[in-house]
Amino acid sequence: MVDDDLGTVEAHEGRVKQLFENLFRNSVEHGARRASGRSAPGDSVEHGSTNDRTEFGADTESRAITVRVGRLDGGDGFFVDDDGCGIPEADRGEVFEPGVSTNPEGTGLGLGIVRTIARAHGWTVRVTESGSGGARFEVRTEGDEPSAR
Repeated sequence: MVDDDLGTVEAHEGRVKQLFENLFRNSVEHGARRASGRSAPGDSVEHGSTNDRTEFGADTESRAITVRVGRLDGGDGFFVDDDGCGIPEADRGEVFEPGVSTNPEGTGLGLGIVRTIARAHGWTVRVTESGSGGARFEVRTEGDEPSAR
């Protein structure tokens, strides 16, 4: 789902495509919920993985994930959010670090690549919670990232 009037940004086409692919993949692969409404190890594969399958345990129920792209309030960037499981607040500071993954077999590169692409364009990226409790990635394309958030 894409909000109307996203505006435009100057960017390297291939790199921005990769940024969106990694964010969308993160939502799809990590947004699965158990029947209880919570994610658990084995519910998904790692960010940026070349593995195109999602692993589900016997007691897991897959469901459709809605991913939205929109313009940040104030027009200084954009967001990608979903209605999946979200990222616990305690883990948000490390999700962009290379090697961090919820999958023991994953490389943990996907969100690190997102941060690298954002920085290469002079942008900042942060993770927070979407309105529905899922993950929300905010990419600021102008100015500094707000310090009090």
